[in-house]
Amino acid sequence: YQISDYIGCMSQANVDFLLKHNPQIAENKVSICPNGIEVLESMPDEDRKKELRKKYGLSTDKTVFVYGGNLGKPQGIPFIIECLKQEANNEEAEFLIVGSGTEFEKLNAYIKENSPANVRLLSALPKEDYEQLVSACDVGLIFLDYRFTIPNFPSRLLSYMQSRIPVLAATDKATDIGKIIEQGNFGLSCSSDDVKQFSHCIERFVKSDNLKKLGENGYQYLLENYTVSNVYASIVEVL
Repeated sequence: YQISDYIGCMSQANVDFLLKHNPQIAENKVSICPNGIEVLESMPDEDRKKELRKKYGLSTDKTVFVYGGNLGKPQGIPFIIECLKQEANNEEAEFLIVGSGTEFEKLNAYIKENSPANVRLLSALPKEDYEQLVSACDVGLIFLDYRFTIPNFPSRLLSYMQSRIPVLAATDKATDIGKIIEQGNFGLSCSSDDVKQFSHCIERFVKSDNLKKLGENGYQYLLENYTVSNVYASIVEVL
């Protein structure tokens, strides 16, 4: 930090945390430099989305919630399992989990032992296949263990936004990703130690007739904040 000319942080919560715990850093040395992606122009049409759901064994008449990414300690797998137990009899919601990591087998063991009818678990897919599959789902999920005290900002958020699907973030209190999702009006957030709160959010999405509008809000927020051009501009601005 001392020998750096500029320090980029992924969100305002990261900036605040860095300055709070490192008072020797000059404020004008720190700025927001978010994750960014090259936005894909073409997405699957409705017929292709139905094909993808059938290909991966998903329902075409339920609200499909998808999680994609690492399945390790940071994601709070015990909480995810408790949420899946709570939703086991929900006939209007389906959960697709795609990923790998140190805790994959813990999740796999629960599914093998209990055979929940509304849960599908897939190991990691090639990036293009994953992006296509996400676009065929209805809501993207983000999980962060409630014990985190350092702000995290998972990049998988950008895949959901690009796919024009709203987001449900179950997180700790340190991150501001949930706040950004709600302020941008493209999803909901809850604490990752409150299963009832999570279920309430699931119910709100299932009953909503506004998912496409929320997803479009997320896509526009992505274009305004998280493209490669946005990241480039944030770097050039401080230089």
